[in-house]
Amino acid sequence: MNILIIKLSAIGDVIHALPVSHAIKETFPEARTTWVVEPPARELLEGNPYIDDILLFEKKKFKESLGGFVRNFGPFRRRLRAGRFDIALDLQGLGKSAAIAWFSGAPRRLGTCNMRELSDHISHPVIGPHAKGHIVERYLDVARAIGCRVDKVVFPVVLSEREQTLAIRILEQGGVPQGARYAVLVPGANWPNKRWPAKSFAALADWLYDQELIPVLVGGGPVDENRAAEIEAQAKLPPVNLTGRTSLRQLAAILSNAAVTVGGDTGPVHLAAGLRVPTVMIMGPTDANRNGPYDQSQNAIEVTRPCRYCWKRACPKGLDCLASIPVERVTEQLAALTTKAKSPVPKAPTPGKK
Repeated sequence: MNILIIKLSAIGDVIHALPVSHAIKETFPEARTTWVVEPPARELLEGNPYIDDILLFEKKKFKESLGGFVRNFGPFRRRLRAGRFDIALDLQGLGKSAAIAWFSGAPRRLGTCNMRELSDHISHPVIGPHAKGHIVERYLDVARAIGCRVDKVVFPVVLSEREQTLAIRILEQGGVPQGARYAVLVPGANWPNKRWPAKSFAALADWLYDQELIPVLVGGGPVDENRAAEIEAQAKLPPVNLTGRTSLRQLAAILSNAAVTVGGDTGPVHLAAGLRVPTVMIMGPTDANRNGPYDQSQNAIEVTRPCRYCWKRACPKGLDCLASIPVERVTEQLAALTTKAKSPVPKAPTPGKK
């Protein structure tokens, strides 16, 4: 049996879908799984023992011009058809993913409960028992619909010894000695109203130093770098700034050994939760029931505004959405977690072992 998984982006969304690959292989070990993904999230799938092939969908090449579309469509379609897929799972639920599901030639096509852009006309939406629950479980409902059992939820992010060693070196070069306890702060996010104020992160960094935890800033884009600079400028003792200095997999290695991670509803924070790192998520436009740190809903801190859960990238009222969450609210949540974190942080289970 050949199974196609379509989850193209974003980083956090691909992380949420990872347990589907584990569920498929645990139930159908002889199945061949192929995952279609966009380049920024590819690293998350590399080394995954539950994925047999990764097929890149380079959206920019298709969108650059009509000529670009014509040049790239044929080879991409042939790669799809070569997979001879029996089942396609559209976990993206958009027009572009629906087209991929259709051109794959898979006779059976399933999607999630909240499909958009007419993608539900191509793939059958699965309205499972978790249709109103966490997005991880909604994706797993699609796997359950093809007969997969989900005895446990596993996020298979497999890191090599070399990647772990490089992460240690990056931390040391930044000023974090090997074996030191540190907290990862993720100040950036794609949506402006998912970002806690820089001054709040600066105050949190100072508090972490007082708790004998070294605050480490991470992120990858220009927005992250600008916010990191703001936090450095406003903190009494600047945190370690690794923003833009790591690959996605090196970041995963750094996260995996953190005592705690703090940030908004964004990819690295979801990655930390998937790695079973104690994770505090600061939330406003999105709700913890659907998008909070998986299996750590008690660590989600939500705004109390009546307009929360608006699902808007920018506040239509012009408010700084997360500014109403005081630093003290976050430190209260962290106090118990950082105490527990003095013992070894539990790691994600080894793929393939039950």
